[in-house]
Amino acid sequence: HAALTLVLGDDAPGEDDARREIPMHADGDGYFRVRVPGVTAGARYRYRLGDAVLPDPASRWQPEGACGPSAVIDPRRYRWGDAGWRGIRLAGQVITEIHVGTFTREGTWEAASARLPLLAEVGITLVELMPVSTFPGRFGWGYDGVFPFAPTPQYGTPDDMRAFVDRAHALGIGVILDVVYNHLGPEGCVFKRYASAYYSTRYQGEWGDPLNFDGPDAGPVRASVEANAAYWIDEFHLDGLRIDATQGMHDASPVHVLTTIAQAARAAAGGREIVLIAENEPQHTRLVRPIADGGYGLDALWNDDFHHSAVVAATGRNEAYYSDHQGTPQEFISSARHGYLFQGQRYAWQRKARGTSTRGIPPEAFITFLENHDQLANSGDGSRLRLRTSPALYRALTALLLLLPGTPMLFQGQEFGSTGCFLYFADLSPELAEQVRRGRATFVSQFPSLASDAMQACLPAPDAPATVEASRVRWEERTPANPWLRLHRDLLTMRREDGVFAGNARVEGAVLAERACVLRFSAAAPGGERVLLLNLGADLVAGSFPEPLVAPPDGHAWTMRWSSEAPEYGGVGTPGVEGADGWRLPAWSATVLRAVAAPETDAAPSGGTA
Repeated sequence: HAALTLVLGDDAPGEDDARREIPMHADGDGYFRVRVPGVTAGARYRYRLGDAVLPDPASRWQPEGACGPSAVIDPRRYRWGDAGWRGIRLAGQVITEIHVGTFTREGTWEAASARLPLLAEVGITLVELMPVSTFPGRFGWGYDGVFPFAPTPQYGTPDDMRAFVDRAHALGIGVILDVVYNHLGPEGCVFKRYASAYYSTRYQGEWGDPLNFDGPDAGPVRASVEANAAYWIDEFHLDGLRIDATQGMHDASPVHVLTTIAQAARAAAGGREIVLIAENEPQHTRLVRPIADGGYGLDALWNDDFHHSAVVAATGRNEAYYSDHQGTPQEFISSARHGYLFQGQRYAWQRKARGTSTRGIPPEAFITFLENHDQLANSGDGSRLRLRTSPALYRALTALLLLLPGTPMLFQGQEFGSTGCFLYFADLSPELAEQVRRGRATFVSQFPSLASDAMQACLPAPDAPATVEASRVRWEERTPANPWLRLHRDLLTMRREDGVFAGNARVEGAVLAERACVLRFSAAAPGGERVLLLNLGADLVAGSFPEPLVAPPDGHAWTMRWSSEAPEYGGVGTPGVEGADGWRLPAWSATVLRAVAAPETDAAPSGGTA
């Protein structure tokens, strides 16, 4: 643009005298600046480009929403109380993903802060926030944000967000933010009005035009996302980022933009440790390998393979993108040992190879889950997995999630068995809302069970307020006697306090029957060894198992440490899995055995004479 003008002041009636237009000075390369003395926090402003008056694309605050003016903020006004907080390391974390707008009835930062002690009490150590950048409309998931630096006003002020992070740190909980650098939202976005070079002309995007990271004039675009990553870490004291759909961040540059984003975020953290997580559908492990080894320097990846196996094991359905998974015991053994199941072999659903080798990557680098925002919404009615399977089988799969070596992630309310669904919702203009409705219907029709006219007619409308209301966490279900709360609390206590589950113990596994397996966690001392017996089928009775992994360490015997069938969890009890007559693994159960010193016995004579 040849000229840019700062429009300072409000558009409200009677405020004409307070509105000023101040020419800005061109610095070159498309940048303009002006210094205006006397402007205080809260002042509204826009920029004039020819006949258009637009908000600031780098706005830190949009108090009237995406279509209103930008507002000046003072990030130094908030008085932090977390001076002693040194950040987080990935190892040992237990994550919960939350959507601030539906996490509580009020849908605000303040209300969410009040629930943080309940997360700490159950053993959750890290909150992953779904995107909070300003998006259009009254509600939405946040993945169509249009002001990447401005926390959405639907949840409160920027300082309310800071207070949430501060409160979490006081409770020993870290906070990371889901950020979207692969596209910008279609409604209320002003970026293209300022410069078309924000968008790539080389690549096609799945959710909209991808950002320009390697084309002409890509430098300022890269600088913008790098500054954004640093901004959240610096000004909001966040403990890391979860980077959405990194496969949509197309970049053929010598140094990938993900690497420079990671470097910018870590530099902004100063002496604090942060965690950088990627969602990457093709399962490229290069993202979490060290920069010195040609990697991108991130810390962790979402593990869809574990989720898909668990859903098939729970429901028996392996349609659409679940079709390459059978939910067999061997899949869980391989997941425990290798992280991803697909590491370069053919993936039938996509008719091509998928994934890369995980060799040398620590197990905590794989984020495992039974539920997340996408997978719940993709079920059609948004129902929780535990409502689509038996309670016993869901308890067993929960034990796998929380005891295997990956970093476990829950979805809001999962720790107490919330029955509230989670659906896709977005408040958009009528034309876009209709496109979204059709798009969601087409997407879920890849599942034959959701493709019929009858099922399509049942899909909730994404733009309906009732869809949002149905997605709110039902905190009234979290009672002291709640068996799901007890289950999660006990498992997370065992994970935290029992050395082999808390650390990087070597895990071996073997299939014992068509629907059963053993996972053995090694320890330096025999008494520290543990065995996890998983039975995904009917009662399994066997006189013996010809498998060395079920043998106790020399001089020791197995005794029960924990069972998913304990009555306090709603189970039918587990009298013992090993006895004089052999083994009995209850149906749909997980059992943990620990090694104890066996009592000494007098050996019978072997024959012969003294």
